[in-house]
Amino acid sequence: MSRIPTIDPNQATGKAQELLTGVQAKLGMTPNLMRVMANSPAVLEAYLQFSGSLGRGALTAKTREQIALAVAQANSCDYCLSAHSAIGKSVGLTSEQIRDARSGTSVDSKSNAILQLTTQLVDQRGFVSDDDLAVARDAGVTDAEIAEVVANTALNLLTNYFNHVAETEVDFPAAEQLELAADGASCSTDRCGCSE
Repeated sequence: MSRIPTIDPNQATGKAQELLTGVQAKLGMTPNLMRVMANSPAVLEAYLQFSGSLGRGALTAKTREQIALAVAQANSCDYCLSAHSAIGKSVGLTSEQIRDARSGTSVDSKSNAILQLTTQLVDQRGFVSDDDLAVARDAGVTDAEIAEVVANTALNLLTNYFNHVAETEVDFPAAEQLELAADGASCSTDRCGCSE
């Protein structure tokens, strides 16, 4: 059970009701994350506007989902791993691409550079080097895309941390557990939580 109440859209009033009705109309469901965010309509509105703006940016839906998966794995956010695994499939990511994104990698060189930059942003709290940016640019990542990688990483840090605080009940199919590497280490990152 969530540590912050989950707002029933049918009992919501005012701005919370308006926002939750809009979510239901757009998605055909009202995810628990947004029901919990609705405790503060300002938070839910900020999240929806931030996400909506980035959805109109240079990065594709697949790339945004790969970033979300990499950030969720780095932060051991079960809710976001489950949600973005499901959403990733709906925008065309394969099971292999979802698994790779969770490990911060991709077989596509540009996507791989974006995911490497994403994991560097999380690991280094934004303090990436000139060399890190040069590697991304050498792989074809534009300055606009770099800006959006930072913004999408920040958006997903918000949802990860929000879910950690709220202990939001997962209402998506559970994300698959990543298999352990042959040496017993957890996937390709030491902080993913996949062996817990």
